[in-house]
Amino acid sequence: MAGTDKQQPMLAEGPAIILVEPQLGENIGMVARAMANFGLAELRLVNPRDGWPNEKAQAAASRADHIIDAVTTFDTAADAIADLNFVYATTARPRDNFKPVRGPVEASMELRNRFSADQKTGILFGRERWGLTNEEVSLADEIVTFPVNPAFASLNIAQAVLLMSYEWMKTGDQAVRPPQAQMIPAPKEHIENLMSYLDRVLDERGYFRTDDKKPKMMDNLRALFTRPGFSIEELAVLRGVFSSLEKFSPWKPRGSGAPERD
Repeated sequence: MAGTDKQQPMLAEGPAIILVEPQLGENIGMVARAMANFGLAELRLVNPRDGWPNEKAQAAASRADHIIDAVTTFDTAADAIADLNFVYATTARPRDNFKPVRGPVEASMELRNRFSADQKTGILFGRERWGLTNEEVSLADEIVTFPVNPAFASLNIAQAVLLMSYEWMKTGDQAVRPPQAQMIPAPKEHIENLMSYLDRVLDERGYFRTDDKKPKMMDNLRALFTRPGFSIEELAVLRGVFSSLEKFSPWKPRGSGAPERD
């Protein structure tokens, strides 16, 4: 393949690519190379196994230095997406949650439209061996899956990023700007602040029936609050309502508040 064309402007835009606990520096480098091929520029790493910077990543990036040099690292997936308005989580298997599931083409068009509306977006990619946890998937707004051969659904992380990057670039001349009056979804840190508040007050009031069911119940609550794309102002209204109810709501023993599900 031909090398970098020094005469052409370097495309550098689009959603942030977030790798959760990547293991091999070579994989990180190949992800950066895939991003550079199709105009993506922002790479975020969550707790990379071998630390950062990584010489093997630099070597495998094949001159995608502008991406490697600008990498930012985070301790958790929640920290890595805190400033984003809309996030996709990639997963190869069905998940038991309330989130819409898209293919790469549809997801890329949604990302392009939100980018055109000046929203900050991102795509979460999981670990090389076993992907994202259910809790990490719950942080996202929607899920994107790849239409692979069910008898050989083995797509490595660089291939997955390459596929999404390619579909992103294809949408470049197809974006439709949403109406300017549309509310911009709140950055994820506002959702997490609300979830921390709900975790505390619901626990105090006996909403969670048992400790072992609490994580799944919190994941379901988070899905309910991420799917509508609440704005900062709407979340503030909800927080005010909950705070008002908290002042006048009596304490209840654990297990008395959550509705039963069949």
